[in-house]
Amino acid sequence: MNRRPFDPRLLRRVPAARRDLAVLAVLGGLTALLVVAQATALATLLATAFDGRLHQQALAGFVAAVAGRALVSWAQGTVAARAAATVKAALRADLLGAVGRHGPTWVAGQRAGQLATLAGRGLDALDPYFTGYLPQLVLSVTVPVAVLARIVFADWSSALIIALTIPLIPIFGALLGWQAQAATERQWRRLSLLGGHFLDMVAGLPTLRAFGRSRGQVDVVRRMADGHRQATMKTLRIAFLSALVLELVATLSVALVAVPVGIRLLGGGLTLSTALLVLLLTPEAYLPLRAAGSRFHASMEGLTALDEALTLSAADAPAATAEPRRPAPDGRGEIRFEGVTVAYDRTTALRDVTLAVRPGDRVAIIGPSGAGKSTLLNLLLGFVAPTTGRVTVDGVDLAGADLDAWRRELAWVPQRAHLFAGSLADNIRLGAPDTPDDVLAAAVTGAALDEVVDALPDGLETCLGERGHGLSSGQRQRVALARAFLRDAPIVLLDEPTARLDSASEAVVLDATRRLVAGRTALLVAHRPALLADADRILRVEDGRVTELHTAATGAVAPR
Repeated sequence: MNRRPFDPRLLRRVPAARRDLAVLAVLGGLTALLVVAQATALATLLATAFDGRLHQQALAGFVAAVAGRALVSWAQGTVAARAAATVKAALRADLLGAVGRHGPTWVAGQRAGQLATLAGRGLDALDPYFTGYLPQLVLSVTVPVAVLARIVFADWSSALIIALTIPLIPIFGALLGWQAQAATERQWRRLSLLGGHFLDMVAGLPTLRAFGRSRGQVDVVRRMADGHRQATMKTLRIAFLSALVLELVATLSVALVAVPVGIRLLGGGLTLSTALLVLLLTPEAYLPLRAAGSRFHASMEGLTALDEALTLSAADAPAATAEPRRPAPDGRGEIRFEGVTVAYDRTTALRDVTLAVRPGDRVAIIGPSGAGKSTLLNLLLGFVAPTTGRVTVDGVDLAGADLDAWRRELAWVPQRAHLFAGSLADNIRLGAPDTPDDVLAAAVTGAALDEVVDALPDGLETCLGERGHGLSSGQRQRVALARAFLRDAPIVLLDEPTARLDSASEAVVLDATRRLVAGRTALLVAHRPALLADADRILRVEDGRVTELHTAATGAVAPR
């Protein structure tokens, strides 16, 4: 875990924030100059007031300094808020990019909840870091330096005391910060676990209710939430304790300066204006450090989330340096698996698979659940990389190919197509948002979605709920087929498109599937015999090994 108050990776990953951070640094220097100017003008004004005179230049300078500080403070808040918004947007885009690079196998289990919590609540915690802590961090450098430089010329002995006592605040702050960092890490871990478990529980709520286990999960969530509450309270106790310690150290340090100054003023060793200047500037030297220490604890959750986001989004990310242009495979070429093995932590999904898929082949893939059928499709989608061996398309190794360009050659219909909250038309246009209406209508007709559209109150503009709430399983599958028709890609990948459908819906989806794969290279993962009838070849996957059971040339019948 990164324990530094500023993570240098931030500047490399979010270049757009550099300008705002540079402006914050300039505003911090300007604030330091205004602090010195304000104290100098006020000391002169008070010293002359004791003599019964009003120093008009000092009064004007004091008013101008106060107005300037107010203006600079407003500018700091505005720039810091803009920097926070820029960084949050960039990190959320990076997290989505990481999900796109790694695919659905990377976003599974607790990681799904971790990413959801991080992209939402976690990155929102960066607001107090940017708007509160970072400006104070700049001031904790610029203001003490400016104050010491001014006091050295007024009273070098007071400047020496300040220089010796100022390091006590960051020292005590660091000692307490280590404890607070550990407590915040525990708090964040508990929050991530809570978010992941709650997400899984909501996704599986119908199953839990069917088996009478929903109330038991309520108790589990309550215990996890209580653990997060206790971790949060421990973090707050440490934060309050650190604020008390920093206030005590700063107060004693100011007293070490104020007492000698008062004694020397009474003895005639200092003029009134000099004594007032020292007494006014001394608290200003400690104030930014105290404020930075207290705001550091308030922003520590954001720092933890920042480190997590930078680490996750950088996982296997492409280097920022210029790279040679990657080749884009032609989807009309031959697909070859050459000695492909895919091994995970606890199992091997595919073992030494060697096969070729010629252009225009319609290949059905059968086998028991968990045998590795979907892994074959994930290899082609770029969601999974071979542990050994390689996958080539038209002679181009997918490991070194431009995956974005390659995926434009694919139309994918998964087992459970995800529909987003939005209109039906927007869901069909997911991969091609600028599709004209006539092309969209042709895709709807090809997927046999016309009757569904006619039955909806607003047709294609009907708003769907999350995950396609409002449509049946068969209707959602037809929406996925409409997406594939709209894609008009040379290669079609279908992962059990008729699973969990009744016979009537299955017949409609099968007809649409036949129209979709006509004239295209197609790989179909299938359990039901109806999908096998039109296949040119049938491959069986079992225990990670692939064997060919049927070809159009031999007319052999595939065994069960």
